[in-house]
Amino acid sequence: MKKVEKRVTSGRVYVTATFNNTLITLTDTSGNTLAWGSSGTAGFKGARRSTPYAAISAMEKLAQTAKGLGMISVEVYIKGPGSGRDATIKALRGAGINITMIADVTPIPHNGPRPKKRRRV
Repeated sequence: MKKVEKRVTSGRVYVTATFNNTLITLTDTSGNTLAWGSSGTAGFKGARRSTPYAAISAMEKLAQTAKGLGMISVEVYIKGPGSGRDATIKALRGAGINITMIADVTPIPHNGPRPKKRRRV
């Protein structure tokens, strides 16, 4: 089976910034995954994966893939409290890809589960 070369002009970038890693997924407008990367796949191990520099290098690798697919503009969806949040946007802007929208989709509990019972000393 021959691999079909895709040409996509606009898409979405989903960034999940955890305390230990930064995961980035590149999709088309309908949500089909085109490429993905993380601080771990960028060559970082252990505690260095959670740094903003690791997130920048992961995004730069993914931006090169996006340019190869012909991507011009993206919508960015950010989730999580990690240190790679701002760094990924800065790296994407530096790669020359136009950012049309930035949305924070971090899940926030509206009251959440029942808290633990109070400690008695």
